[in-house]
Amino acid sequence: MCEKLMMSENSYEYKDFLEAVKKQFEFIVKEEKKLFVTNAEGLFDAYLNNLPEKSRQHYNCKTCKSFIEKYGALVTICDTGKIKSVIWNENFAPDFFKESVKAMKNIVLNSKVEEVFISEIEILGQPATGKWKHLSVNIPSTMVYHKKLFSAKQVSAEKAEDFRILKEGLKEYKIETVKQAVTLLKSESLYGFEKCLSIAEWLMDVHNKCANNKNSDNILWKAVATAPNGYCHIKSSMIGTLLDDIVLNLPFETIRNRFNQKMDPLNYQRPKALPTEGNIARAEKIVKELGIEKSLVRRFARVEELEKVWVPKIKNEQAKKGGVFAHIKTKSSQEKNIEMSPITITFRKFSETVLPLAEKIEYLVENKKRNYSAILTASYSDAPPILQWDREEKRNPFSWYVYQGGSEYKKWNLSLGYCTVNTVCMQPSMWFGHYPNQSKSVFFILEGAKDTEYMDAGNAIFPANLKSELREIRSTIEAYSKSALIEDYDNSSACGIKLEYGNNFDAIFRVTNSTGAVVYKLDRWD
Repeated sequence: MCEKLMMSENSYEYKDFLEAVKKQFEFIVKEEKKLFVTNAEGLFDAYLNNLPEKSRQHYNCKTCKSFIEKYGALVTICDTGKIKSVIWNENFAPDFFKESVKAMKNIVLNSKVEEVFISEIEILGQPATGKWKHLSVNIPSTMVYHKKLFSAKQVSAEKAEDFRILKEGLKEYKIETVKQAVTLLKSESLYGFEKCLSIAEWLMDVHNKCANNKNSDNILWKAVATAPNGYCHIKSSMIGTLLDDIVLNLPFETIRNRFNQKMDPLNYQRPKALPTEGNIARAEKIVKELGIEKSLVRRFARVEELEKVWVPKIKNEQAKKGGVFAHIKTKSSQEKNIEMSPITITFRKFSETVLPLAEKIEYLVENKKRNYSAILTASYSDAPPILQWDREEKRNPFSWYVYQGGSEYKKWNLSLGYCTVNTVCMQPSMWFGHYPNQSKSVFFILEGAKDTEYMDAGNAIFPANLKSELREIRSTIEAYSKSALIEDYDNSSACGIKLEYGNNFDAIFRVTNSTGAVVYKLDRWD
């Protein structure tokens, strides 16, 4: 056993062996954050049988045997589908153990990946029993599974099901079909295309990597382990309905109309019936287990809470100067403000060339229905995350709502004519990271804008924005949301006009900089 080696001639090499295993593991997980379990067998026998015969009994340790049999078969998968042993590398091992390590590594490299490895513990193995040292490694805390609702074993089983579904999907939808879907989505002619484009591009990438590759199953395992939630469920998702229509060779207009109808915000990921008693009971249990009761309470956000990309400079300068008459324009400043016909410009160009120099921005409120919108947040600062883009390590509990088909200016406490823009911010899901299944939009927060009919809006918790573990109870959550109220209306100051990627804007802004005022018409994103 290991403890018998303390005074043996190989005791120092044994210590080096323990360190070599740790070194190999740390080297691998520094680059690869997803680990996989293979069906490798006979590792402990290979370990003992490749040691000098007279020393084998000394190393016949139950604790180390348990580590080798539980974790010795772990691998990572590279982009080409080749696997690499997470634990064994003879180049790091001391001479006495080289042949054993090499033998175990060869067994692992000739094995088959069977599941995604998910750990709820930070230490694999038992580092010591008393004063005796054993094989063990430490998993980085960022790789440890901490969620409450499902166990690591359940999540691993779900990944195995994702593997099966994805493999069937690739067989059903050939690469040519997927490429056509990508082309249609990139044309931006389908409503809500951005929610499916990233999935279609991901699927095309998986298809390309698997083509004529003997390690295609490994590529699928890596895709399953790294894919955003829902990506593998091709057949049952919106991308599946588009692919089905392409396979049926339907006319483009028919495909577009069918897609647009399904992606209508009133239909997309929205429950079609009231929740059942069973779903309500399940929802009560999940909400309690996750401790998210407070997370369902929402309030209007305040402008000072937003992650801004622009704030007015004139207001800030006047605040510094102070004085009762600081806000009054001078004759010279009035002479500068010669307005011309609106300059048509994309939002991308506007953000790159106009925003950096803008001292003041005003939005032209017209007698037309527009996407006026309010930004919301959690009422309780300690409410756990429920939104896809809200994470414990980087809190972002902000969301938004608009009315289907737009709304009238009067409903938002606005008057016709130019209205001061208090700040500009991107859609909350864009603040800290990239969430490709979410749309892109920019908010121009307007002075005095408030939703005067907010009591009819519920509290705007939408199923498409929730974390995946809440998907099964979305009908109950939506029913709750419809009957709830948004809090803190009196302090609502983060409301304005929302311009969304993929739509025609037809939005007019007057921008004042150091040289005067210019009117711009934003017509599209880019």
